[in-house]
Amino acid sequence: MDAESVRALVLGLPGAEEHEGWAGQPTFRVRKKGFAYLSVDGTTLLLKALREEQEALAAADPEVYRPSYVSGRFGWLDVELAGADDTELRELLVEAWRLTAPKSLAAGLDG
Repeated sequence: MDAESVRALVLGLPGAEEHEGWAGQPTFRVRKKGFAYLSVDGTTLLLKALREEQEALAAADPEVYRPSYVSGRFGWLDVELAGADDTELRELLVEAWRLTAPKSLAAGLDG
């Protein structure tokens, strides 16, 4: 999946918005809370995940998935877009959005 595909997928999620980050990179937010950040060159993606998922993905495919940092119950994950499986990346992006969106908004995606 390339950066434009990531952008299209994310902006199709309820309430998702794109903003410019402090270094000029595209950031994706829902209700002013960030859940995914593209690198300026569009080759990597930083996204919110549960710690367990961060650890499992980084252990399974360290060339594509690298742990970035941990904050509370979340483990942020760096993803090399060129090597990521499109289906898995879609699921990770939707999950990052779900972890950030208010429950009422997330429920709308299912219903």
